Amino acid sequence: MDISVIQEAGLTEGESKVYLALLELGPSTTGPIVEKSSVAKSIIYQLLNKLIQKGLASYITKDKTKYYQAAEPTKLIDFIEEREKLLLEKKMKVEELLPLLISKQQEAKPSEAKIFEGFQGMITVHDHTYNKLKRGEEYFFLGISPEQPKHFHAYWQRDHIKRVKAGIKCKLLFHPKTNKKILKNRNSYKHCDARYLPIAIDTPAWFMGYNDIAVIGFPSSKPITLEINNKEIADSFKAYFDEFWKKTKPFKETP
Repeated sequence: MDISVIQEAGLTEGESKVYLALLELGPSTTGPIVEKSSVAKSIIYQLLNKLIQKGLASYITKDKTKYYQAAEPTKLIDFIEEREKLLLEKKMKVEELLPLLISKQQEAKPSEAKIFEGFQGMITVHDHTYNKLKRGEEYFFLGISPEQPKHFHAYWQRDHIKRVKAGIKCKLLFHPKTNKKILKNRNSYKHCDARYLPIAIDTPAWFMGYNDIAVIGFPSSKPITLEINNKEIADSFKAYFDEFWKKTKPFKETP
């Protein structure tokens, strides 16, 4: 007889063999049970006690000898239902603990920093926003350089179309010397708010952030992009950005 179904109910292979042997033998001492089930004699008492604990076997004593017998097969259903009840209780306890467990994981989670080289590396970092941001969430850029190669602009224009489809928002702060046509173009895309920085910060580096990700970019002939996965650092980037953002005004093209 295939014992796999009984095992799926929650019994071990040995317990399943002993239970089936008990069903066929009726009240029996350990000798016939060992022979019928083909389990080792050294563990027969252990297996029988496990079945008794699960309510699937019992024993009576006659003339100082124990005779074991199987509980009726319908008890398997009772055993399964009891396991389901216990699992549900455990699940509820774990669900109650989840917020605490998640917070502890976040506290213990080490920072992770990765360096990406070249234009394709920069694209790879930016593409991570589509894996980590949900529809309606946003990212920000701070200190976007006024001078960018033409293929950079071509990429960003394609990416904004992709961003709109994904339902992601963005806020962009450009260097004050950036051509107005660029800001006009960026603001033409839905959920993109592109503005000038209130002051000219002459540095080649730009900053980006969202959720627990902070990014620093160093544009050059061979761009370098540093991606940092750390909640505290990401929050500090966002705080700096917000302070600059408060001092800006929506972009308006002047004649």
